Amino acid sequence: MTLLDFVLEQASALGWSFVLVFLRVGAAVSVMPGFGERSIPMRYKLMLAAALTVAVGASNPALPPIQSGVAGLAWPIVSETAVGLLLGLMLRLFILAMQTAGSIAAQSTSLAQIAGGAFPEPLPAIGHILSLAALTLLMITGFHVKTVLFLTLSYDLFPAGSMPDPQIVGQWGTALVGRAFALAFQLAAPFLLLSLAYNLVLGAINRAMPQLMVAFVGAPVITWGSLAVLLLVAPMLLSVWAGQVDAFLANPVAGAR
Repeated sequence: MTLLDFVLEQASALGWSFVLVFLRVGAAVSVMPGFGERSIPMRYKLMLAAALTVAVGASNPALPPIQSGVAGLAWPIVSETAVGLLLGLMLRLFILAMQTAGSIAAQSTSLAQIAGGAFPEPLPAIGHILSLAALTLLMITGFHVKTVLFLTLSYDLFPAGSMPDPQIVGQWGTALVGRAFALAFQLAAPFLLLSLAYNLVLGAINRAMPQLMVAFVGAPVITWGSLAVLLLVAPMLLSVWAGQVDAFLANPVAGAR
């Protein structure tokens, strides 16, 4: 083997390794929170995916060698893309949990139509505020480093070149969806308690003074109370949410069985 043949062989192996890692990383980046938002231009996502690919590839994950033929090339490409999308969507569930919590809180208060429109999704005001704050907190707490570690760990969970077991993925996905809805209800609990107390007091006043238009009296109270509760509990809600995200990134399969 000549030196030129050796260089070409090594370059081919390196390029194949980069492509395989890029497929998983790029698919995950396209849908994960923060990096995969619609407001980020596609060229920025591509550059970010390439940078993360270099970082993840530096850990030298176990990758299948390049195969000859269409089938030998297509199977690793399809499997790595599917794994990347799966990982990104599982992380996206945490943003959906925050958005669901905002929707629950808005439906129980009168803040549903204030300052909407900041996100492409039709969210109420509390959902916009909490989701934007969650994304900001995520990015300023080193999410890019956590993403590299998470994607590196994913090669132990889903070996490169093999399609994930549908039964395991189904159990994992069901557990994470349930966890996301439980987290959403937990985050919205202060607003639900405020709404319950407000409606009980309003009902008692209405029974005592039927001639009084209690809705006009109570509307400013629930609006002010909702804003006050949002101001007081938002730091705690974001801290709980960030802790759940960090726990998932550190151990993605915890509670999945």
